[in-house]
Amino acid sequence: MRFGLFYQLPCADTQTQTTRYQETIEQIIHAEQLGFDCAWLAELHFYKHFSIMSSPLIVATAIAQRTQRIRLGIAVNLLPLWHPVRNAEEGATVDLLSNGRLEFGVGRGTIPLHFAGFDRSRDDSRERFEESLEIIKQAWTNESFSYDGSYYTIPETSVVPRPLQQPHPPIRIAANSPETAVFAGKIGHPIFVASVTNPLPKMFEQVATYRHSWNEHAPHNGQSTHPMYPPQDVSTMFFMHPGESLEQVRQTVEPSIRHYFGSVLGMMTSGTTKQEDMESYRYTAEIRKNLESITFEQVVDSMAIFGPTGACVERIRQLHQELNMNELICWFNPGGMVPHEQVKAAMTRFAQTVIPEVKGL
Repeated sequence: MRFGLFYQLPCADTQTQTTRYQETIEQIIHAEQLGFDCAWLAELHFYKHFSIMSSPLIVATAIAQRTQRIRLGIAVNLLPLWHPVRNAEEGATVDLLSNGRLEFGVGRGTIPLHFAGFDRSRDDSRERFEESLEIIKQAWTNESFSYDGSYYTIPETSVVPRPLQQPHPPIRIAANSPETAVFAGKIGHPIFVASVTNPLPKMFEQVATYRHSWNEHAPHNGQSTHPMYPPQDVSTMFFMHPGESLEQVRQTVEPSIRHYFGSVLGMMTSGTTKQEDMESYRYTAEIRKNLESITFEQVVDSMAIFGPTGACVERIRQLHQELNMNELICWFNPGGMVPHEQVKAAMTRFAQTVIPEVKGL
């Protein structure tokens, strides 16, 4: 099993943007020294309490210049917001500057604020996502290509530079909905599933849906499998914090978790009034209600791996029995309020006491 880290980069009023970036880079350098496999960087927009990382490809380039081994993942490139040819160019550039360490995560996005800010409709986001993904793969694997779709028409074009990794950087799809899980299995790409968007036991259902779709469409989807990863490769993300005891962990992380859920609520109630987004607000009304009332105990049960080393090890083993995940992505600082040195200490504890016990799963 591989081990990654996740960064969203929320920024509270008491924090500076410069410090948040500097600490993130320092933590990823530390993670490389500890033996973590990949640092995953989220693309999010327009609400600093939720995230100030609007350009993760640029951040990955900066990290690449200060690291040697750790892979640099984007979790995820929001494909409907950008022109796919530009995305292909920038992804290839990062792959070259990192000496072939880019992991190209993709998703269609669901946050109304993002689509409003870029003046894009959410109604056609799935179709734009699928066309964009196909264009990026063609751009990376052909000397030249053309494309005539419903949303993009591209004349014969040679995209340069070309990525270093062959046939292209690994592409991983964020499977936040059952429809996307089916799509990812059908076309044969690895997936992410995050506990914050698919709390347990929903995550179990998502992974099962993906694998069922994969098996239903085999062997044709195997042509898309990247040689770096096995078929049906699954990365799962959880809040993570090993400590002396669950109570000690609670004292350390609960304020940060509260800030995270507060930022989600704030973001969901700010921004657009477009008619096309009203259905989204109806859809998210229940989510808002749940966020307002969620307890620390519910977070522990459905989204987190918290507690002393032995409890974390046992929790990971139990999750692996159900999920058979290939990568465990650790979010050590949801909400961004855990002090920098305490985040590094939790990373060290995890690497030294938890990973040796579960790496062989």
